[in-house]
Amino acid sequence: MGVKSKAAAAIIVLLLFLGSLWLQGGLDYHWDSCLKGYNQVNTPPSIPRPQLHHLSNSSERVGAEGPGVVDECPGQTFQVSLLMSHLLTAPASTSDVLLQPYLSSWDELVKFMEALGPMVGLISNEIETKTNIIRQLAKQADKSPEAELGPDLHPVDPVRTESEAKLEALPNTSAYHSVRSMIRAELSQGQVDFHRQTDSGCRTLLRLHRALLWLKLFLEKLAETPVAGRFRSPSELCREAYQSTLAQHHTWFVRRAAELAFIAMPERGFFYRLVCVQNQEEFAVMLNRVVQAIGEVYDRTQGALEENGMLDLP
Repeated sequence: MGVKSKAAAAIIVLLLFLGSLWLQGGLDYHWDSCLKGYNQVNTPPSIPRPQLHHLSNSSERVGAEGPGVVDECPGQTFQVSLLMSHLLTAPASTSDVLLQPYLSSWDELVKFMEALGPMVGLISNEIETKTNIIRQLAKQADKSPEAELGPDLHPVDPVRTESEAKLEALPNTSAYHSVRSMIRAELSQGQVDFHRQTDSGCRTLLRLHRALLWLKLFLEKLAETPVAGRFRSPSELCREAYQSTLAQHHTWFVRRAAELAFIAMPERGFFYRLVCVQNQEEFAVMLNRVVQAIGEVYDRTQGALEENGMLDLP
């Protein structure tokens, strides 16, 4: 085997090892990657431009009337419109987060990560593993009468739509209906261990929560205006976001390996195609809306975990 072949094989083994590390230790101990998803299906050079309504002003904020409508982007798996739909459905009552749309948001973010190439996409299985843990716990809880908690203790926000209220009310007896109901259930049943690693829903959620902050910061940076007329590369921005978030929970070895993986990050034009926009102005409008929606979900989850002393679960 030649030197180049050995080097290529070594890199592949390293990446596979990183993926397994992440799976074993979670997003706190091992490098987390930029979102997964977007299997481009023979997209032609000229990508059809979707109809973007109410997205012309980057200063607009998502209010009670909801976000601007974004049509499906043809020829790809990741859909920013679906991501926004899930993120906006997730907030429940005044301070809670519904787990079903929260996990569906991650499903879409996983597709986004896979779009960023094999070196980054290898890590996306970690996110799926974490979301599957919570989903499996929810299924088990639904089969166990002891896990039912009764009505949610948080009042329903009067500005929510009728369809959202119905969605929120349907599984109200499920222990895994929302972030707060899951925390209450797992604490009452002794499933949360504050001294050793477990596969509790709360510990799993914390790992996803940390990764969500990293992605939020990465998207915020992608939406920034150029500095001195120059756009910083997505690779540089992703590395910077990682260093201020997930790197704080990872070992030295994983941090060094993460730096290697960021080198393969696609250029900015790829991200424009990913969300079907033509330039940075449209891109910033889109990302600012996504970031705001992620921020609402993140802040609510942060509050619930912090109130219960769960921000440092092993």
